[in-house]
Amino acid sequence: MFLAQLALLFRVFLLGLVSCLPFLEAGSSRAVVRGSPRGVLEDGVRIDVPAAARVRIENEFGPVAAEVWKEKYVSVSASIEGTGAKFTRSPIVIENRAKLLVISVIRTPVDPRAAIALTVTLPEGSHTAIVTGAGSISMRGVPASANLKSVSGDIRAELSHPLNVDISARTTNGTIRSELGAPLSGGGQLLQTRLGTGDYVLRIATEREITLALDSKVNDGMAKVSGPPRLLGSENISKGAGTPANPTDSEEISDGDIIRVDSQLATLNLSVIDRNTNRGVLGLTQSDFRLFEDGIEQRLIQFESASAPFDLILLIDVSGSTRDVVKLIRAAALRFVDAARPSDRIGIISFAGHPTVISPVTLDREVLRQRVNAIDTATGDTKAYDAIDFSLTQLLKNTAGSPRGQPAWSARKNTRRTAIVMMSDGLDGSIPGVQGDGSMLPYGEMLSRVREFDGVLYTLWLNTEYEALNPLDTQPEAFDMGYERMKEMAEAGGGVFYQVERLQDLAGAYERVVADLGTVYSLAYRPTNKTRDGKWRAVRVTLNRPSAVARGKHGYYAN
Repeated sequence: MFLAQLALLFRVFLLGLVSCLPFLEAGSSRAVVRGSPRGVLEDGVRIDVPAAARVRIENEFGPVAAEVWKEKYVSVSASIEGTGAKFTRSPIVIENRAKLLVISVIRTPVDPRAAIALTVTLPEGSHTAIVTGAGSISMRGVPASANLKSVSGDIRAELSHPLNVDISARTTNGTIRSELGAPLSGGGQLLQTRLGTGDYVLRIATEREITLALDSKVNDGMAKVSGPPRLLGSENISKGAGTPANPTDSEEISDGDIIRVDSQLATLNLSVIDRNTNRGVLGLTQSDFRLFEDGIEQRLIQFESASAPFDLILLIDVSGSTRDVVKLIRAAALRFVDAARPSDRIGIISFAGHPTVISPVTLDREVLRQRVNAIDTATGDTKAYDAIDFSLTQLLKNTAGSPRGQPAWSARKNTRRTAIVMMSDGLDGSIPGVQGDGSMLPYGEMLSRVREFDGVLYTLWLNTEYEALNPLDTQPEAFDMGYERMKEMAEAGGGVFYQVERLQDLAGAYERVVADLGTVYSLAYRPTNKTRDGKWRAVRVTLNRPSAVARGKHGYYAN
């Protein structure tokens, strides 16, 4: 969005001459399902969920087939398509964050030509979002609500009688085939209708084909998986990690094959500055810090100094089209790459209608410079919240490969600290008065995920406001909301909000972020209050240096 606004500003100018604490999942748990792949493939993994649970399924590497059933739990399994190859390790990551269950694929198959297919069964009362890259999505039955979104895959939904569904389906480059009898609009690329009472909600978006079919068998004698899926963390687990399985043994997921993030371990990233000079303070040790939760001092069990390396994601809004503006963005991004510490790995993601990985995280500065110079504008409305969600998932992939069987913090020691540096005007298409559909992920849900992020989020807000000459132009209220949300995101992410009034000032803002990252320390502790009552836990950090001030997240909800 912001590049489009800058383009308009440029044209107007020419006319004038003749834009937990990132507590490590406090109150949540994460499992990287590894080993026992045949158990995952054949029986599936079972995850109990509360009534009306929210479920998000992400698969960048292949299709997702979902089915709605009357059971009260989610079942998920994975398989490799195309080659007949077998997993050496399962690709599934399961995060259970209070009321949100996230299931995602974190690594490509051994054969890069093959796709990883997910098969999922969902409770009929769940609220589900399914997102793929090029993979297709199919769903039999409709839960309480479903958002199906693919960048370039076909989507098929099979509905059953009685039809009580509120439906919105949109394709940008394909067609819609429907057996529902509802009229199409937008040249056959849009269907919006309410069938019956509209109690259930179905939203579909893709660039490819959409099929809406009737299936009288859906939700009527639905096929079950062969035997109940294994309960994640079941006490029936008997095998240790690495124990060979006899061909006749029933396949179970070993406790040693599941990497757990200890939900009672709280981590905090904070930068330290001198109040007199406003410069970062280096050289601090663990003994310089005292941490209090709800006024009670906690014992620090882990400390990482400011010199510890980062994995950094540079998240860049490239919506719109103006070559001169893109050159300035490239130049600013190059300044960031050159200013970052040699030990910090950097990845680059651009976004407009959908996020694009310009470069995965790497230490190779020459590769980064080449990739930065290839950044270009993109089409589509601004989906800022989806881009943040995508970036968080990318960082999760980089930190999920910890050695099997290690405890939570021990596993984390083998990874790097993480941070996202986002540059945008904040005008997501979901903001009232901003053109476009906007992000599929609601702002509040994105903000919750940022608060749970075990890292730091910096936001650089670029002012693209112009005078609204007609009601279709973006109004001042929308610009104000974009500004406030970018500011709120930085606060939720424990980072710093930078206001960039001119694009020419962007490079300097990037350099200030790099300087701030060089003063970030990481602390970890186990809260003495282990009650999960959903209440706010206020966290305060003091230092034994009178002029030093710590900046970071202020607390977490003990869900």
